[in-house]
Order: sequence, then structure tokens, then C-alpha cells
Amino acid sequence: MAQETYERIRANPKFQQFVSKRNKYSIVMSILMIIAYYGYILLIAFDKPFLATKLGPGMVTSIGIPMGVGVIVFTIVLTWIYVRRANTEFDAEAEAIIKEAN
Repeated sequence: MAQETYERIRANPKFQQFVSKRNKYSIVMSILMIIAYYGYILLIAFDKPFLATKLGPGMVTSIGIPMGVGVIVFTIVLTWIYVRRANTEFDAEAEAIIKEAN
């Protein structure tokens, strides 16, 4: 019984579209994360003078600190966006596909 349901779900064109859409979204989100993280690391590796630039005269903090915090905040926001979409749109679509197969 479970195997038949699994096969019906896998054969459903809606399921295939769902998987494709979810995978594309995940890839885009992953690419954004990679750009943020590796971009910051590459700046550290290749442009230390830029990151060491002070935010203003007499300030102790350099540009690198807020940029690092920005990467962390960006990560949190991107994760929140993904989880929100996964918990609403993706879960609803998956549930509808499963109900259709039963």
C-alpha cells in the first residue's frame, strides 16, 4: 500500500513541478549564501586594507566589523525567508500532493 502511494506521488506531474521549484529556490538561496560568505572571506584574503579602513576619524572600529555582522544578519534573514516559504507554500503543496495520491 505504502509503495503504491509512493509511486503515485513520484509519477504525479505536480510533484515533479514541486520538486523542481523547491530545488531551484534552494539553489538560489544557497548561491546567495555562498556569495555572502565567500565574498567576505575573499575580502579578508585579498583586500585587508579596505576592511581595516576606520569608519570615521578617531573611531576604533573598522569597516570589516560591521561587514562581518552584516554577513551574520544576512544569514539569519535568508534563513528566515527560506523557512517561512518552506513552512507555508512548500508544506501546503506537499500536503496537497500527498492527499491527491491517497
